Amino acid sequence: MRETPRSQETAGDTRAEPPQPRLDRAFAHTAGASGSGTPHRSDGRPPHTPRGARQPGQAGLPGTTPPVPGRPAVFSAVVLLAVVTWQVLVEGPLARLDERASRAWVDTVPRGLSELGADLGNLTVALPVLGCAMAYAVHRGRRAPALYAGLAMALVPALVIPLKEWTARPGPLEPWAAGYYPSGHTATAMVAYFGAAFLVSNRLIPVAAALTALTGTGLILRGYHWPLDVLASLCLGLLILTLSSTCTRRRSG
Repeated sequence: MRETPRSQETAGDTRAEPPQPRLDRAFAHTAGASGSGTPHRSDGRPPHTPRGARQPGQAGLPGTTPPVPGRPAVFSAVVLLAVVTWQVLVEGPLARLDERASRAWVDTVPRGLSELGADLGNLTVALPVLGCAMAYAVHRGRRAPALYAGLAMALVPALVIPLKEWTARPGPLEPWAAGYYPSGHTATAMVAYFGAAFLVSNRLIPVAAALTALTGTGLILRGYHWPLDVLASLCLGLLILTLSSTCTRRRSG
């Protein structure tokens, strides 16, 4: 039987010397940490990982800022809003087609379902959701995004009410009344739910989109608004959210 060779040095050997530090490696890491600000790379380049490229939120806290739609999307929303408003004012062919489509769609689903969707745009439903998200953001130290989300909601009636008075469009079920264009409920739902998603987590954006879509669909199927009323509010809500997101990014930057 062969035995494994033992080292010639023993624990009691006074001639054994401790390992010497490698100064070249220590100096390389020290230079990388102090010279470039990146302790994980000695050549001063940023690490090629999502974590290294992530920017902190306000006050150095880890967080995200709401996405800002591109210029083509914003431009398209402005053009579409202008065209739809013009057609409603002059009662053009697009407005007449809108009215025929609405009459064909009203009450095609049980009223309880359409009423439930329409109620998602009520202030008593949408505002508490946004308020809770704002309180959460303030608790996390993100006061500026919470402020801009509140200002965005305040812009909804400031823009919707003048448009309602200017166009004076009657409703599908109440032709004697006026002030149905654009839909205030749709704009309220969009700004509130998307604003809450931006403040809490961008993963909630699909939920915000679903709630906004349910609101607009419920309003149309219940006969509370024409389809163009809802479409115009979606364009208006996109513009309001874009403005809020841009202010938040500039404040965080």
